[in-house]
Amino acid sequence: MIKKINDILAGWPMTIAGGVFLAASFVLPRIGYPEGELLAWVCVIICGIPLLYLSVWRIICNKGISKISSALLITMAMIAAILIGDLFAAGEVAFIMEMGALLEEMTTNRARKGLKKLISLAPQKARILRGGEESHVGVEEVAIGDTVRVLPGETIPLDGRIINGETSVDQSVMTGESLPVDKEAGDNVFSGTVNLYGSIDYETTKVGKDSSLQKLIRMVEEADKKQAPTQRIADKWASYLVPVALIIAIAAYVITSDIVRAVTVMVVFCPCALVLATPTAIIAAIGQATKHGVIIKSGEALEKMGKVDTIAFDKTGTLTFGRLEVTDVIPIAGISKEELLSLSASAERKSEHPLAVAIVEEAKSKGLAIRETKDFKMAAGKGITAVIDEGTYALGNEGFIAGLGCILDENVGEVLNKLRLEGKALVIVSKGEKVIGIIGLSDVLRPEAAEMVEELESMGARTVLLTGDNEKAAAYFAGKAHISEIRADLLPEQKVYNIESLKEQGKVCMIGDGVNDAPALKIADVGVAMGAMGSDVAVEAADVAIMTDDISGLPYLKWLSNTTVKTIKGAITLSMCINFVAIALSVTGVLTPTTGALVHNAGSCLVVLLAALLYDRKYK
Repeated sequence: MIKKINDILAGWPMTIAGGVFLAASFVLPRIGYPEGELLAWVCVIICGIPLLYLSVWRIICNKGISKISSALLITMAMIAAILIGDLFAAGEVAFIMEMGALLEEMTTNRARKGLKKLISLAPQKARILRGGEESHVGVEEVAIGDTVRVLPGETIPLDGRIINGETSVDQSVMTGESLPVDKEAGDNVFSGTVNLYGSIDYETTKVGKDSSLQKLIRMVEEADKKQAPTQRIADKWASYLVPVALIIAIAAYVITSDIVRAVTVMVVFCPCALVLATPTAIIAAIGQATKHGVIIKSGEALEKMGKVDTIAFDKTGTLTFGRLEVTDVIPIAGISKEELLSLSASAERKSEHPLAVAIVEEAKSKGLAIRETKDFKMAAGKGITAVIDEGTYALGNEGFIAGLGCILDENVGEVLNKLRLEGKALVIVSKGEKVIGIIGLSDVLRPEAAEMVEELESMGARTVLLTGDNEKAAAYFAGKAHISEIRADLLPEQKVYNIESLKEQGKVCMIGDGVNDAPALKIADVGVAMGAMGSDVAVEAADVAIMTDDISGLPYLKWLSNTTVKTIKGAITLSMCINFVAIALSVTGVLTPTTGALVHNAGSCLVVLLAALLYDRKYK
């Protein structure tokens, strides 16, 4: 009952009403109605009771020095102002403190809009197929392996893999992608995304708290619960400043014999702005990041990112797309590129090797004919042979092709060496005993990688490539991405060792996406997982998850962190300056409790407004 009354009094309507009565108590005595000063009692009751409730609650529930809070100092200042007969000052202290709290809550709620939107997108029902019958059940009743049907325009309730149908899906809630993504049998779909066109049936792979949307919501909620180190320091300072304020107030009274000066010191000494500076800035920054598809799990990670001076990248799936593609089709003897690719795809069509799959996909994408083959044979890890139109073709590595009696002349050797220096996988194509062409395959560098690295380095960050790939492949991709420092052939534990050695030189951020990156992400000062649709292990281990696969979000993250740290430091500096000046003016008698409350609490509101502006600040 008491809490309910307190919540009503602390809300916007009652606080504004208290402010109206406070203003009337200031104006009426100055236009000939001295009894109007008593109207300040209404503000004291409306705004003072929540303040008293909070200070008493903290004394009872908090431990140690944290029992002494800013709310306690304001309550004491309010009571002291009442005792010396300055009702307006008492009401003003309580009113502006409540306004500061409401502004903080407004900033918090505004920053959490993204989370509220995510929660509202979580479907409550799913259409499942069991025993040939279609029925609607609560999502909590769906098990892994159940078949779910989603019609056009419906939200996909749980993660799964399509088993029937084709469609386009709006994945913007999860990835930030503005364009719909085409889906067909075998493709994955994620909870919270919207099925736009076709009807699909899919088999659930993740349910309940493990679904992508619920995981995203959980990460954002956890970010709100974690405090940043600066925030904890500010809270600690606030606890110690209260007794210091009392000592200075008592000293001012003893020296000047003026109780008004002592009360004014208590009014202006409250460290509200100091305490508000960090949480409001952190919440606003996390809210802005969520709008851009960046999930920051804690204020601590956000602050540390602002101090990072070394950024280490994994290669596959981070700087690159993480999938093999045909990059070079090089005919050697009297054959066109199209014919070479068509023959190669025809020969490889029955192989499940990743290189074979990539060659077949490339031929299909170009609309080339894929012919029937006979006598298909495969030597595991080496190559394949197949008969096409009575001709015997072989595709494989150098050892395999040479073992079939083919001669690799100087011309072939030059092409192979060139492609090796670029870190590419090689498939040699022969007909009979003659090499007719070479196909080069490679992971593909993200087009925004080089510009992203240059932006980070312009912010003072050193960039390093940590990869399990060989030295040549690492050098090739690092060169294209403009990364000067390379550490290649690394196992997961070696990545951890390298991160630890980099940490001896400064603050390190690790960017990765795979299971093998998880230990390095965890050991780094800040771990950033690329694409929450990737490895769950990496996302859980990281401090930050970029929900898209667009690495151009990294400079934004660094900028946001730097800006947040500057905002926090600026707000704390501003609040301390205001406090020290106000204390000096209070001791010398320049400020009264009324004007002192106005100066001090205006500083608190200014700090909150600075944080609110951070929420909408634009990158670039």
